[in-house]
Amino acid sequence: MRNMWEKWLGISVCIMVWAEFSILLTSCSSSSDTKRAAPVATQEPVQEIAKADAPETPPVKTLEELVKEYGDLPLIDSHNHDASGSRYRIAEDSWKQYGVDRVVLFGDVSEFSAINTDEVSWKAYQAEPERIIPFTSGINLLDKSGLDMAKANLEKGYFGIGEIAAASTFSPVLSKVEWKTQNPMDGILPQLYELAAKYKVPFLLHIDPPNGAPIAKLEEALDKYPDTTIIFGHGNAYNSPENLDALLQKHPNLYVDFFAGFTAFNPESSNKLEDFVPVMKKFPDKFMLSTDAGYGLPGGETQAIEGMYRLIDALGDRKLAQKIAHDNLYGLISRQPATRTQVDRIKKSDSQTGKTRNYKNLSKVEAGLILSGKEK
Repeated sequence: MRNMWEKWLGISVCIMVWAEFSILLTSCSSSSDTKRAAPVATQEPVQEIAKADAPETPPVKTLEELVKEYGDLPLIDSHNHDASGSRYRIAEDSWKQYGVDRVVLFGDVSEFSAINTDEVSWKAYQAEPERIIPFTSGINLLDKSGLDMAKANLEKGYFGIGEIAAASTFSPVLSKVEWKTQNPMDGILPQLYELAAKYKVPFLLHIDPPNGAPIAKLEEALDKYPDTTIIFGHGNAYNSPENLDALLQKHPNLYVDFFAGFTAFNPESSNKLEDFVPVMKKFPDKFMLSTDAGYGLPGGETQAIEGMYRLIDALGDRKLAQKIAHDNLYGLISRQPATRTQVDRIKKSDSQTGKTRNYKNLSKVEAGLILSGKEK
């Protein structure tokens, strides 16, 4: 019996040893398989190759870098509301810092308070006639007295009429102003177009929406008053390059004020700056840049200035950029003759000093410098 028990005990031990040896062999085999499988993960190297083949996105230039690159180009802000609240006094530091050489300045639009902001822009012009270009917007468009006000201001030396609320349905501000018209042929606008042509001054219009009936009336005005230069204010806002192309093809007396900050930074814009470059190249003499004093932008006027520089960068052509940034608007300003009122004042002053000059060919720019005491 004892021998049989020892025999069974020996067999059990052998079975246990064999079982442990089998487990050990399985573990070694599994470990070996795991080590062989590890290098199969080739996804990461594939990604690295793809990254190497893909073109790198160029870094976004800062405003300071853009100014450094393009600050030598002359730049005019063709639409600025900083006469309101005399904000221009604060903005002047930014203009100097970011290379804004001249500013078309006015304030409130098509309401009684605009008469006061017109005076603010005039005083700013007298202090800095080489930087400020005053426009008049305090004109009652619904009464004939507005015609007398506009004529008096143009005789005084203002360089343009506007911004004028010729049509506004959706603007939170201009849809509510007291002197707005229903469309660009309403009120005394036809007589004002004739006055603008007589004085050779541009006429800056706000029109919203930028399609439908208001634009049909704009085209009527452009056709009926071909000698009047009309600037479509912030014509790119809520508008397409195709619409601007169609208008510019038909109307040689139309210019477009391009609010670059809207297209560059306002999330409501459905276009990019690059989308407008082809139409600008097609009509290089018909565009000008503006800030609209930063309306609707989180970064305000400074961001709007950045938008102008980003458009200049997107053009990829310094000669074209100078036209759009400066020459087109300044051409409309520099070609204006001095008014009779200005010439009479200069003659009176010269008679007291014994100075003589060619009064017949004086420009309004020259007359303004003389009368402000800034003549070189």
